[in-house]
Amino acid sequence: MSVAVGRRVALWRVRRRMTQQVFADRIGRSKSWVEKVERGVRRLDRFSLIRQVAEVLRVDPAELIGPDRPSEAGGAVGGVAAVRAALASYGVFTAVESGPAGEQEVTRRVEHAWLTYQHGDYPRLLRMTPELLDAARRLHAARPGPGAELLVRAYRIIALVLVKVGEPELAWLAADRALATAGSDSVLAGSAAVPLGQALRGLGQDRLAMTTTVAAADRIAAASVECGTVYGTLLLQAGLAAAGCGETRSVDELLGRAADVAGRIGDGLDYRQASFGPAAVDCARVTAAVDLGDATDAVNRHATIVRHDGWLRLPAEHRAAYLVDTARAYLDVADFTGAGRWLVEADRVAPAEIRCRPSARTLVAEIARCGPDAAGVARLATAIGLTTGTS
Repeated sequence: MSVAVGRRVALWRVRRRMTQQVFADRIGRSKSWVEKVERGVRRLDRFSLIRQVAEVLRVDPAELIGPDRPSEAGGAVGGVAAVRAALASYGVFTAVESGPAGEQEVTRRVEHAWLTYQHGDYPRLLRMTPELLDAARRLHAARPGPGAELLVRAYRIIALVLVKVGEPELAWLAADRALATAGSDSVLAGSAAVPLGQALRGLGQDRLAMTTTVAAADRIAAASVECGTVYGTLLLQAGLAAAGCGETRSVDELLGRAADVAGRIGDGLDYRQASFGPAAVDCARVTAAVDLGDATDAVNRHATIVRHDGWLRLPAEHRAAYLVDTARAYLDVADFTGAGRWLVEADRVAPAEIRCRPSARTLVAEIARCGPDAAGVARLATAIGLTTGTS
């Protein structure tokens, strides 16, 4: 699919009488990035990015995607609609018959939602969200002090899962609500800025994501472990956003700072819902290498990551998401068997990471079309309702 889309981008760019440099300037990317896209070396694997490119070229996104776009994930659609309705519902506009929820009850709900997210059960989490948000809002209205942190945590989880299922616009709204609720608490606001950065990256706004997460990190003193996990996680998001911008030097600087913090903290901690440590930094380096177009470096780094103890301490959703990025790297070096193996492993670790994420489904379809059954990918494609024939 990457070559076909790249050719269509080149065709429409020429039709619009734009040089690669002019086109790159208009979408906020480098000329090298455009060249790689048009040659099929770099994939447009986020629909939000395809839409941004289409806007600059003044065409419908379907003109770029052609017949290659896989069907949408069906399991999460109903859940997203309910979340959208919950975010649009305010107690001030509706009659609330029940009283405020208890702090212990809301804490239990938030912690359960976070564990559900970490296990990668996104459909279940989406079903839980409306009642979770209602309870957190009612507590915050009655007790703004303790209720604020719990409401921020609820909004944060909602934003994170919405990014996962391909709803970055809605995730931005939830993250913005979290930031507004956090107020002047820099650490709480920083934790909310993490999904904001992810949502912006999902929308193709990598530079804005980098600026936002760096600004949030700069407000936090990384002296304590609790602050350090949030600070380090923001630096990881900023580094990944820099990779999306093609800024290798910024990637090295930001991930280097994150590695320094991680070295002092270690693996296995989850303060402020931030599973941050050396293993998370190592995974981010691989993802950044893929985004920068250095798939060989990504594959080489991956070989050492999965042998470290810190790897197994990462949550299932983190490991599965990382393995999808790893599969992208193997695909880029034309190792279809390796790409298929890591995709199937990601499905084993956290099935929803493959079955509910549009970008992962696109990758499954692409690898399945590359030739002989790549480590069971054809079976996986069939299981999630994708066709595997060429188009």
